[in-house]
Amino acid sequence: MAPGTNEDAPENDRADVTPPPEGEDSHEQPDRSERPDRPKRSPESPRARMLRLGACAAAIAVAMTAGAVVLGNKDDDGVRTVASAPGLAPELLATGSLASSISALQTHLKAQPKDYGGWSTLGAAYIEQARTNGDPSRYPQAERALDRSLKLMPDNDPALAGRSALAAARHDFPDALRYADKALYENPYNERALSTRIDALVELGRYKEASKAADQADARRPGIPVFTRYAYVRELRGDVTATRRVLKQALASASTPGDIAYVATALGQLSWREGEYKTSLTYYEQALRADKVYLPAMEGRARAQASNGDRKAAITGMEDVVARFPLPGPLVVLGELYEARGDEGDKAKARAQYALVNAWTALARANGVNADLDTALAAADHGDRKAALRAAQAEWERRETVHTADALAWALHVNGRDDEALPYTRRATATGYRDATFLYHRGMIEQATGHKKEARGSLSAALKLNRGFSPVGAKLAEKTLTALGGAK
Repeated sequence: MAPGTNEDAPENDRADVTPPPEGEDSHEQPDRSERPDRPKRSPESPRARMLRLGACAAAIAVAMTAGAVVLGNKDDDGVRTVASAPGLAPELLATGSLASSISALQTHLKAQPKDYGGWSTLGAAYIEQARTNGDPSRYPQAERALDRSLKLMPDNDPALAGRSALAAARHDFPDALRYADKALYENPYNERALSTRIDALVELGRYKEASKAADQADARRPGIPVFTRYAYVRELRGDVTATRRVLKQALASASTPGDIAYVATALGQLSWREGEYKTSLTYYEQALRADKVYLPAMEGRARAQASNGDRKAAITGMEDVVARFPLPGPLVVLGELYEARGDEGDKAKARAQYALVNAWTALARANGVNADLDTALAAADHGDRKAALRAAQAEWERRETVHTADALAWALHVNGRDDEALPYTRRATATGYRDATFLYHRGMIEQATGHKKEARGSLSAALKLNRGFSPVGAKLAEKTLTALGGAK
């Protein structure tokens, strides 16, 4: 049960997880006894079954559009260590070093090439390495390893859950959901599949189903991976109080450095979105005490420092982040920090950061990652506006979420199509999700369409909620609000 909740477990754990056949949406369970193409497995001992069910370790949130990229750690010798991530086998967590674990697995599989469990674990490790290094070129390697596992043992749930996580990492959320359902048909308690299923439903905009999936996962495998997703689903509905309560109790239960860093960072991000900068900095420091180079905490701390008026520390911190992993979110923030500082050469520095977003996008797409949302958000403000609109429209065709609605509204706005943008920006704020950027976008679009009273309300709400949401956007919001007659 998620911390602080009193909701009943579902009576039938398997009720809504059926194995959809390839290319179909069937909800009928096939007769398992009539599957002659499936290799027979040796009977598992109770101990072996428990080990297999327990092969998922704790928490990585793929709420990608929320900007949560969970990364690993380096020790003092520069060796990448394992952050908390469901789907990594215990032996990977035990060794500490992800790179050395991958090397050991590769050696093992040369000697034992028919070890389907080893191939599944290697695939999961490649996915984690892609995330920790910000390097999508690892995804094809993960795909080959997971497919090898499934060829050796069709329908083994760790590999199916790995394919689900891989699809989510590539932003292919329909496939992520399909593979998660298949994995959960084989093993209803697979933690990675339960977690990724929630992620996929969230990223497809199916929020009611995501809430149900979070409740179901909480009943089956309560723990930090599920608690953090449970909290995010409630935040999307505007229930910040419940979100904070669940995350605080999850942090109190966290025991490993990876879990502490992960949950403390989630609390830091929530506090920052609520405009509580000092509180957010406290959580980020707690995260960094547990893991001194935990990238999401480093990025969050830099954002909070900027919001709290310490631009120098913010720029230094964000430069450190992008030097390690030049991902789109930090690159845009650093570029805007340079713009806001305005020293000699800062405009050129900012342009260089925005150009790197394009380089990352090209690399991502070359390795099967759908980067349209990243492209739309970055290009609308700092790049090719027409390309931003094309990307936003393509993403909206794939999934109708609050984040894609906001991106499409803003892309339409910067292309001068405000009347078309208005219904999308209203939809972005319709669930109750509290995000100052969404409110800022809504206010600017309302102002452009002549809804001055509504624009004053939206811009006032954005600045009241989180005045530090963007170094550039906040300045424009204040200027526009002044022209409208001041805060409402």
